[in-house]
Amino acid sequence: MTRHQAFAIWLTGLPASGKSSIVRELRPKLEAAGLTVEVLESDKVRRVLTPTATYSESERDLFYRALAFTGARLVAHGVTVIFDATATRRAYRDFGRSMIQRFVEVAVVCPIETCMQRDYKGTYQRGQRGESLTVPGLQEPYEAPLHPDLTIDTTKVPAHEAAGEILELVNAKFMSR
Repeated sequence: MTRHQAFAIWLTGLPASGKSSIVRELRPKLEAAGLTVEVLESDKVRRVLTPTATYSESERDLFYRALAFTGARLVAHGVTVIFDATATRRAYRDFGRSMIQRFVEVAVVCPIETCMQRDYKGTYQRGQRGESLTVPGLQEPYEAPLHPDLTIDTTKVPAHEAAGEILELVNAKFMSR
């Protein structure tokens, strides 16, 4: 694929809403279409950028600016990027959109009660016990996208179907031209 064919997909939603499950299904579909794909998963990137994360507002601002910048550089060099990141504030995702011309935002929606049941990392449990005071949806507000390119309700759509819907979207927007 040539450089101008790369694009970015930002999957956003509450922790344990199903973003990573969708990404696991989506990445091989994009690679099968001949794209070079890099997943920027916030937990993995955060371990490098902020190994002793405080999740303060200033730290999150810096983290998401760095994440968007990294994604923009990859896209500029022909790598399709999937952001697997809650990005609690719209401004974080809007910054990514401002840096990456070929960009789609996917809202992964799921009731917080279901997210809490699915939460294998224990994020919500730590928040409920007061061990973490910055859990999106509990102590920290989550700003859902106002106009996402696609909305997926993971209580109704399994990950493999969600990946198919995203693939249809990017095919229509970026790959069929």
